[in-house]
Order: sequence, then structure tokens, then C-alpha cells
Amino acid sequence: MTVTYSIVVPVYNEMDNLEELYRRVREVMSAARGTWELVIVDDGSTDGSTERIRALARQDQQVRPVIFARNFGHQIAITAGWDYTRGEAVIIMDADLQDPPEVIPELIAKWKEGYEVVYAVRVGREGESWFKKATASLFYRLIYRITDVKIPLDTGDFRLLDRKVVEVLKTMRERHRFPRGMAAWVGFRQVGVEYARAVRFSGVTKYPFKKMFRLAINAITGFSYFPLQLATYVGFTAAALSILAIPVVIVMRLTGHSAFLGQATTLIAVLFLGGVQLISLGVLGEYIGRIYDESKGRPLYIVREAPDKS
Repeated sequence: MTVTYSIVVPVYNEMDNLEELYRRVREVMSAARGTWELVIVDDGSTDGSTERIRALARQDQQVRPVIFARNFGHQIAITAGWDYTRGEAVIIMDADLQDPPEVIPELIAKWKEGYEVVYAVRVGREGESWFKKATASLFYRLIYRITDVKIPLDTGDFRLLDRKVVEVLKTMRERHRFPRGMAAWVGFRQVGVEYARAVRFSGVTKYPFKKMFRLAINAITGFSYFPLQLATYVGFTAAALSILAIPVVIVMRLTGHSAFLGQATTLIAVLFLGGVQLISLGVLGEYIGRIYDESKGRPLYIVREAPDKS
């Protein structure tokens, strides 16, 4: 079947949002020229979302449910959406309606101009605390500065991808995923569309600080060697300071300077260097752990039920 547009929505315990999500997506896509499908990926929900998704699929054949066997995570759910879509243009958006479906026509318009990746840029974030806004802003700017790929600032996963881009992304099967970084890495013609992020329609965020921190680690380790390089820089700096300090300590010891009497200085130096070594080992452990995960060769996700991919 030929499908023009595929809307991919990862869902984890969003039962109260599903009806409104479906209504607004259908309203927007009914005005668009071309066939469409709504691929809802249930990421192991436990609040009744699974049954609600099945009910929507029975009600409308344009709704295609992909039901995971358990929770695998938001980034993996996006990947499953890529795998099961059939559209020439694939739109990724969240189920909480903070990404308004009404922005989709603007993404489509840019796609029709010839752009192959159209990402939505957040110019406002309604209903979020100052801490959430501050940490999100810091996250995007940190990633932009230290990663090898220039990921556009203030962009999430809300975007449109051309079919050729999706086919490339489907070949990238790393386990610790950062889809917005992957979409930037593949290249192609890209452009942004500004929008104001809406307040969550219902429920609570599924991305607290802990998950945001883990996502940042995945982004940094997946697209940069900066942490490893930083450990090297700190090591060279500590060694250089130690070499420079040797003659100074000798002179001050010989002159009987009180600052270098006793063991306090030695203890501080040992603790400092020990801390640097442990941090460096932790950084190495993050990278080695990812190599270990990749070597297992396990599937990214397990599907309990899903429609045919063709």
C-alpha cells in the first residue's frame, strides 16, 4: 500500500491523551493531500493505554499499533516506529500533545520544498518549571558544543523525515540511541520550523531529570570522544603541575616553610589524583559498557503484536 505520510507516536502510560491525540491528528491529516497512517508504539504501558490503542485500531484502519513485550524506552520506541512506517514522509511526535499536531502542515510544506529533514525548533515551553527550562537549555548547548555532530539547538524528536533518510536510519542499530543526533549525523538537506511547545494535555512527564541525564550521557558518548579527551587533558595538567611543583616544594622544605610541614599536603595531593583516576575509570567504563552491550547482538526490542511492515 502506498502511504504519503506516517505519524509515529511512542506511548508509555498516556491513556488519557490518546483520544485527543487521535482526534487532532485525524483533523490535521484529513486536510492534507495524500494518504496517511498513525503508527502508535506502545512501550510496555501498564495504565490501560494498550487496550485504548487496540480500540482505536479497530475503529480506524489508519491506526497501526505496535505493542512491545515490555518497556524498552522512548528512543527504542521511535526506532520501532521507523521500522513499521510505510510513508514517504515520516513525522515523529510525542503523545502528550506538547508537540501540537497543528504544526505538521508547516513541516510538510518544507518537505514539499525539497528538504529531507524538517525539525521543529522550540521557541517557547509552556507549563514547565524554571529548573526544567534551565536544564534543557544547558543540555542542548552542551551537546552542541562537545559532540562531533552539530545538533540544532532547542530541538527534540518532533520532526519530519523523508523516506530516504528513514531507510538510512533503519540501518543504524546501536543500542544506546539518540535519534535527534542520528538524524543530524546522516546529513541531507535540513531546515527548522519554529513553534511554541504547548503544555502537557494530561498526566505527568515521563522524562524526569534522571532520564534526561541518561539521555545526555547517551548523546555525549554516542557522538563524541570529549569525555575521554578530557580525562587525558586533566592527566597531563596534573602531571605538569606536579613537575613544576617539585622544585618549589624542595626550596620551601629547605627553608623550613610551615606550609609544607606534616602530611596534609601529601594527603590532599593523593586524594586529588585518586579522584581524577576514578573519574577517568568511570568514563572508560561508560564506553566499555556500550561496547559490551553491542557485542551481545540482542534485538533492540521485542514486539508482542504489530501490523505487517508492507
